[in-house]
Amino acid sequence: MAKRPQLTGRAAILAVVVCAISMSLAYPIREYVAQRRQIAQLEQQQTQALKNLQRLEERRRQLEDPEYIKRQAKERLHYCEPGAKCFVVLDAGDGKAAAKAGAKPKEKPPWYLTLWQSVEVADSGRDAVQANVEAGQE
Repeated sequence: MAKRPQLTGRAAILAVVVCAISMSLAYPIREYVAQRRQIAQLEQQQTQALKNLQRLEERRRQLEDPEYIKRQAKERLHYCEPGAKCFVVLDAGDGKAAAKAGAKPKEKPPWYLTLWQSVEVADSGRDAVQANVEAGQE
């Protein structure tokens, strides 16, 4: 029996045809995948735009409501309706209790006196707390 060659002419032609078909399909498949990815991105953008539109519609409805406008004017601009008593607290404080009734609040010395005392303390080498105790300003 004669030995058959490994690669016949028919097998070579078949390999070339299969290769040509796969090469001709590679570009359309790549484009298809890229288009599907772009469609997914556009759908996501559309969803975001719809959410934004709904939020803006809700804001528009709020701004068309006269009661909302009145409430915002009172809160933000401190408007008061005619005949109503309105109060505005200018200094809400930071939670510390107010000074005792009848007691005078401790007065802060002028800036130049504080500056001069700091120069004296620096010159003498004492710490600032000790200098204030000696000066009677603790």
